[in-house]
Amino acid sequence: MKWLYSAVTLLSVQLAMAAPPLRKRVDAEEACSVGYCTLNGGTTGGAGGSTTTVTTLDDLIAAVSGDDAKIVIIDGEITGNEVVKIGSNTSVLGTSSASLVGVGLRVYKEENVIIRNIAISKVLAEAGDAVGVQESNQVWVDHLDLSSDRDHDKDFYDGLLDVTHGCSGVTLSYNYLHDHWKASLVGHSDSNGSEDAALRVTYYGNFFENLNSRGPSFRFGQGHIFNNYYSSVSDGINTRDGAELLVENNVFVDSKKPLYSTDEGFAVASGNDFGDGENAAEEGSITASDLGYDYDLIATTSVASDVQSNAGQTLDF
Repeated sequence: MKWLYSAVTLLSVQLAMAAPPLRKRVDAEEACSVGYCTLNGGTTGGAGGSTTTVTTLDDLIAAVSGDDAKIVIIDGEITGNEVVKIGSNTSVLGTSSASLVGVGLRVYKEENVIIRNIAISKVLAEAGDAVGVQESNQVWVDHLDLSSDRDHDKDFYDGLLDVTHGCSGVTLSYNYLHDHWKASLVGHSDSNGSEDAALRVTYYGNFFENLNSRGPSFRFGQGHIFNNYYSSVSDGINTRDGAELLVENNVFVDSKKPLYSTDEGFAVASGNDFGDGENAAEEGSITASDLGYDYDLIATTSVASDVQSNAGQTLDF
């Protein structure tokens, strides 16, 4: 009987190791419910509009254009070397197999856009960011897997998830950003304060791993960064150029500079686990009441397990 018990145990372990990750089935019309995206009437994307499934680059480009309400579902792998522009009132969602290789997504001068559950990788700098949000309002980017590699020069690829040119009402949640040089930039340049002072961006539940910098690098504006997990990120949160950041209950492992200031950026930090690093940011004045929305914090001790279990392409539509 002992050998039978051992065989059954071994088989159970092998089956567990071979099992695919559990995926949460979610409603394609789900609206953003946390962060700045809940303000100004909320962010509903293409809810109430038509639904189209695409499997080719040409079909994707056509399906996401225009301002009519629409839900576009990507199924399978799409390859190319360009950035696709998304129109207003659009939800771009991925099935469990949705993957864009060399193809980025851009929200430019639009509003009310949702992007969820897509793996996007190896978008060359000549094309643009993996995901770029510019001069846009009410945008929710959720459960993406964003990556490239660190085998090339730091400028071979551009940003993984950049928000610039005065965007407001933006929430970035449960994304997995990994294996890249410069991960996430908020604010266009040091000379763009007149526009980027309007920036309002929430980061929560994101997993940053094996990155050199920008987790995020945040210029001007106002940001809320909470319940994120950082592993092997050299330069984490950089508050710059007068930015005011509320930084709460984040966890850092193997980070040289988890939170720091340049050019008079400010932060109010509480409940964070900086690991072997420290908070080197100038003390700010932002408070939770300045945000304009309610939220619940996960205990710092639970952040690692929650984020590692849920961040990335873990949904299905």
